[in-house]
Amino acid sequence: MQLKPDPTFYASAKDAMQAPPEKLAYVALLSASGNHVPDALAVVDADPTSSTYASEIGRVELPNTGDELHHFGWNACSAALCPFAPRAHVERRYLIVPGLRSSRIYIIDTKPDPTKPRIVRTIEAQDILEKTGYTRPHTVHCGPDAIYVSALGNADGEGPGGVFMLDCDTFDIIGKWEADRGPQYLAYDFWWHLTHDAMVTSEWGTPNMIEGGLNPELLLAGKYGHQLHFWDLRKRKHVQSIDLGAEQQMVLELRPSHDPAKTYGFVGVVVSLKDLSASIWLWYRDNDKDTWAIKKVIEIPAEPADPAQLPDMLKGFSAVPPLLTDIGLSLDDQYLYASCWGTGELRQYDVSDPFNPKLVGSVHIGGIARRAPHPRNPEKPLLGGPQMVEISRDGRRVYFTNSLYRSWDDQFYPEGVDSWMAGLDIAEDGTMRFDENFYLEFDNNHRAHQVRLQGGDASSDSYCFS
Repeated sequence: MQLKPDPTFYASAKDAMQAPPEKLAYVALLSASGNHVPDALAVVDADPTSSTYASEIGRVELPNTGDELHHFGWNACSAALCPFAPRAHVERRYLIVPGLRSSRIYIIDTKPDPTKPRIVRTIEAQDILEKTGYTRPHTVHCGPDAIYVSALGNADGEGPGGVFMLDCDTFDIIGKWEADRGPQYLAYDFWWHLTHDAMVTSEWGTPNMIEGGLNPELLLAGKYGHQLHFWDLRKRKHVQSIDLGAEQQMVLELRPSHDPAKTYGFVGVVVSLKDLSASIWLWYRDNDKDTWAIKKVIEIPAEPADPAQLPDMLKGFSAVPPLLTDIGLSLDDQYLYASCWGTGELRQYDVSDPFNPKLVGSVHIGGIARRAPHPRNPEKPLLGGPQMVEISRDGRRVYFTNSLYRSWDDQFYPEGVDSWMAGLDIAEDGTMRFDENFYLEFDNNHRAHQVRLQGGDASSDSYCFS
């Protein structure tokens, strides 16, 4: 037990922005084939003064096959400094790493040598199912009182999905989080406004709707998720649903304001059935009506393309959808980054006025039709596109990978996804450009998904003070 709070915990996002720069990045690597080759967790050198900068310097090989690593998180973070946190002694030490397909969770210790993490416990799928009724664990957030994990479905691959909790000391399963689910059925991401006792959840699909790849019939019928759900965090009770409309398919990543005094956030929608565009919506508290409200604030159009350049699924449209698969919000709540996995573009918006975002930057790399190279190797076309995005605590560096989900990778990039990771430098005035020295390609047996930064990043911590 620690007698002082972990030095990587910060009371406010402003304090976290003053933290020393990260020196390591942890990257989830999923098996490119899905069989025979286990997934892994890579340790990447993020220290620009190091001779091994932007190279893989460590790796945890998982003992099983078929896990399909996706999202992961820390066991503890700045939320432990909230006044109502009962476990301020905890330490940011363990990575909680679920297999989205196997439903197994690995607990990986990053100490004593953070370049040589090791598995210290495995929570088997059957244990999760017996104690929660859930399978396919997805998002992990360190809360003030426990580790929260979302899950996509039940043992049969159907809904409802939801959220369950782990003890952040022992990693024992506490149980299902919802006391009253209301009409919520589909699940995906979740996050919260801690000081307002509010949780928000979003929707992708049940395991049976996603594991074999994107199902065109379900998509055209508007069956993938298109709602947000708002919850009373303390009472664990559903209080409101907002339907964005069935044409808005796959309401995924949630990024609430880091300032806990604010009650707004952004959610990305992968595709509109109307015109293949993607969009970002702002949720906010309408205090006049004492309800939550939502407004579309960003629309990203599809790009015309020669059908010969497109996978079978898109040939009839003669266009590439942006396929907005991730968004990230800087800790000062000023810049929102949007990954357009289909068109191969990473966009930067100034969201200082969250109701009126302004597009202020863009870079291209990969893409279904564009296949833009990285500046470090301008002769080599790349597949995949900006996917999971992560922002350093000070907002000066942005990292992203290019794999979404194996079966979906194979549909949209049938030639395969040779996996890479790239970095951007953000100047003091907010201008972004490629860090030509931060680009690495992983071995052909693996594809890179989510990135977590040593000591925390812009999508892993919650704060209780402004």
